[in-house]
Amino acid sequence: MSANPTVEEITAYLAEDLGSGDVTAALIPAATRASATVVTREAAVLCGKAWFDAIFHRLAADIVIEWQVDEGDYVEKDSVLCRLHGPARALLSGERTALNLLQTLSATATVAKRYADAVAGTGCKVLDTRKTLPGLRMAQKYAVSCGGCHNHRIGLYDAVLIKENHIIAAGSIELAIKNARAMTDLMVEVEVENQDEFEQALRASPDRIMLDNFSLQDMRAAVATNAGKLELEASGNIGLDNIREIAETGVDYISIGALTKNIKAIDLSMRISLER
Repeated sequence: MSANPTVEEITAYLAEDLGSGDVTAALIPAATRASATVVTREAAVLCGKAWFDAIFHRLAADIVIEWQVDEGDYVEKDSVLCRLHGPARALLSGERTALNLLQTLSATATVAKRYADAVAGTGCKVLDTRKTLPGLRMAQKYAVSCGGCHNHRIGLYDAVLIKENHIIAAGSIELAIKNARAMTDLMVEVEVENQDEFEQALRASPDRIMLDNFSLQDMRAAVATNAGKLELEASGNIGLDNIREIAETGVDYISIGALTKNIKAIDLSMRISLER
């Protein structure tokens, strides 16, 4: 996943806040120069430097940003993240949008690190989902990888994921998988909710089977029955309190919607001072 936002994305982020122009920053003389310092008020994994930089450089190409930490670094509370120097108007106008992006992506990376650490040594990979914040799909998926977890499909176009309603519409698990194989060379995954559906899916040979809300006992049984033939993914009601024991059942992947949707923005502060 790329760490570089597009020009169109940066334009949209700024337009949301600036609209027809920053009427408050206009009170400051255009020639005024300023410095700023960004500090984190809580421990976090830093993520989103490229988005932060792009916001300010779109407003003023001569803004200088001096980062004190690297992308993906774990930073302690009250750490200085970066210092900025440039036109005061641009620093003020870009502050909120830049911080919104940095604190949201850092929050995503921080949560991802907690989940990655929780399964360390098991051989199981933690995946994100499509439950991302609107307009931030690619950015959050990048942040997930920055925190040490992995990306599932990006959208509805780069992998087939057959769920309950698809199976009903197709007529059966076997027919749904058969139709998918005839249609595309993309990865085909099917979601199952019980042992009977699992066995049907196993016979139809998709690339991966998602075990949705399986008990630990049923997951272990599925892993044993599968015997390494297909990839297995666990999903549903999984959190930091139980992810380790699920990983230890032998499943290959665990998908977690909370990586991107249940996040709390990291508390960041930006303080500006005039340059004399």
